[in-house]
Amino acid sequence: MDKNPCVATIDPKFEARSFDFPVTTERNDWQITPSAAKALIDNGYVVNVERSPARIFKDEEFEAVGATLVPESSWPTVPESHLILGLKELPEEETPLKHTHIQFAHCYKQQSGWQQVLRRFPRGGGVLYDLEFLTDPKGRRVAAFGRSAGYCGAALALLAYSHQLLHPSEPLPSVSAYPNQAALISTLKSSLSAALPQASSPPRVLIIGALGRCGNGAVDLCKEAGIPDSDIIKWDMAETAPGGPFTEIVESDIFINCVYLGNEPISPFVTKPQLEAAGKEGRRKLSVVCDVSCDPTSPNNPVRIYDTWTSFTQPTVPVELAEQGDKGPPLSVIAIDHLPSLLPREASEDFCRDLLPSLLLLDRRHEAPVWVGAQELFREKVASLDDGER
Repeated sequence: MDKNPCVATIDPKFEARSFDFPVTTERNDWQITPSAAKALIDNGYVVNVERSPARIFKDEEFEAVGATLVPESSWPTVPESHLILGLKELPEEETPLKHTHIQFAHCYKQQSGWQQVLRRFPRGGGVLYDLEFLTDPKGRRVAAFGRSAGYCGAALALLAYSHQLLHPSEPLPSVSAYPNQAALISTLKSSLSAALPQASSPPRVLIIGALGRCGNGAVDLCKEAGIPDSDIIKWDMAETAPGGPFTEIVESDIFINCVYLGNEPISPFVTKPQLEAAGKEGRRKLSVVCDVSCDPTSPNNPVRIYDTWTSFTQPTVPVELAEQGDKGPPLSVIAIDHLPSLLPREASEDFCRDLLPSLLLLDRRHEAPVWVGAQELFREKVASLDDGER
């Protein structure tokens, strides 16, 4: 049975910025897998997939399960009844949007430019189901890249730490996607093996948000890379409840922030004055920060030592500190907003496994709680737009 008008047109190219990969300059992570497309088709949905050389899953893999391949960037021309399923931000344009879009839009927490992004939907009569805010009746997200982001962020933090020990005056070179976790772990172990003779002990890694999905991923990566459990400091709400900044961060070698940023301000975890004071006193060991939360323009960002994103092409940005009297190592920040792209196939498979049950309810989206809640939140956010923005 064909469940029209519930037709999912899958578009992998919702990119506002491009990043370097081995064969393309687009992001490789993608939440719909061929197996999920097959499940939708088997349940009566029509699935159209835009052709793309960038996607980690090849066109032929979708064709093999019965999806229809359509030209790149053709989604604006499809009937309004089609659902547009993407991943990241749409191109930065003013064109009103007439379709229902399922994607990460990054416009619900007053990020930079949020009104310009959100206003396109009501102006065209479209609807946004933001993947970040799809929740079950208990308020828990139904799908997230959190574990993959934490895992990949920790990997890059260890790579940066190793590189910095061997080449203290050089930034970490560009990185590329790995075919699987085994290849990534092999690279990490080799890097650490070469670098650790330059250090007196294994790196002390402090992870805030360690009990969540993201933090679990970071902890798992550190263990798999061979970091002793005694050197993995796992913090969560209990440890941060007194409010920062925290001396323990400054005195660790690596800090990984896995805290989910909400709408409420958070006391800063670490500040430049704190780092500078510790450096002059010879207490600062911190050399690498990976901000997996990665929202430098948010007023609620608790890692207030940098102000820009990084990328796979330039994975780190230096933290500018007062050099006079500083006895600490060089300090850099990783702030990549598409960390799961480091392991694109596995990250997509994990995410899609969790998202699929909700996708299978799209034919009942006007009554299924996960989609009803998402539409109510969309309407609430649209109502918060300035009058001239609607």
